[in-house]
Amino acid sequence: MPPQIRHIVNLWSLADYPNAKRPWTLERQIAAVKEAGFDGFTTWAGEKHRKLAEKHGLIIVGYFSGSKASEFPSLLRAQQDAGAHYINVQMGDHDTLTPEALKMALTLFKAAEKLGVEPSLEVHRDVCTETPEKTYALADAFKKETGRLLPLTWDFSHLAVVKHLNAGNYSERLLTHPALIQRAEQLHCRPFNGHHAQVPVTDGEGRLTPEVKDYLAFIEDLFRLWLKGKQDGREVFVVPEMGPVPGGYNISTWPKAWEDAVRLRALLDKLWKKALKG
Repeated sequence: MPPQIRHIVNLWSLADYPNAKRPWTLERQIAAVKEAGFDGFTTWAGEKHRKLAEKHGLIIVGYFSGSKASEFPSLLRAQQDAGAHYINVQMGDHDTLTPEALKMALTLFKAAEKLGVEPSLEVHRDVCTETPEKTYALADAFKKETGRLLPLTWDFSHLAVVKHLNAGNYSERLLTHPALIQRAEQLHCRPFNGHHAQVPVTDGEGRLTPEVKDYLAFIEDLFRLWLKGKQDGREVFVVPEMGPVPGGYNISTWPKAWEDAVRLRALLDKLWKKALKG
C-alpha cells in the first residue's frame, strides 16, 4: 500500500468564526470540517469531540501541553478516551534542559506504550524543542538511550523564525535531519517566512500571496523528502496550521484563519500527489 495523507485541521483555526460575537458551535465547526474535505481534526479532545467525530466519520488527533511527567499517563489516557490514537504533545518549557527533557520523554513514551497510543513531541517555541539545537540534542539523547528515533511533530515555522531565514534557503536550513523527518507521523504546515511564524495564504481577494508561494516550494521539498523513507502502508497526518486572531498568529486585517486553512488544504493535497508521482 502506498503511504496515505490524512488532512487534519486544527479546530483552533475556527476560533471566533465567522465572528467573535456569534461564533459557530462545536457541532457546526465539526460539520464544516467534514464539508471542507478534511479527514479529521486536532484539539485537546473530550467526550463531545469523540461523539461528533464518530457522527461525521472523522479522525481525532489528540493534543496536550505539559511540564509535569507525573501527569503524562493521565493526560494520554484522557486523549485516548476521547478517541485519539495519535497525540501531539508540547512538552516542557523554554528553559527545560536536555537531561530533564530526556527524562520527561522517556516517561511519556513508556506510558504511551502501555496504553497503546502514539504521541509525538511538537517542535515549537516556548517548549523543550524551541530551537534546532535543543530539538536535535534531545533526539540524539533519546536515540542513545533507547536505540529509536524520537517521534516529532514538525512545525518548521518556529525554527524558521528562530533562525531568521530567507525564502531561498528554507529547505537547505530546515531539512537537515532526514531520518527524523521521515519518522514523523505529524506535519504541521503553517506558512511562514523568516520574520513571521505565520503568513496569509491569500490576499483577501482569493489570490495566493507571494509569501505562501515561497513556502509551498519548501513544502514540496518536505513531502519529497518524507516519501524517500520506507513509507509503504504508513499514514502521515498533515495540518494546514492557520492560527486565528485570538492567540496572535493571525492579524485582524488578514483573511480569516479557517478560510485560509481550507484553501491551504487543497494546495497541500496537490503537492502531495505531485510528490507521490515523482
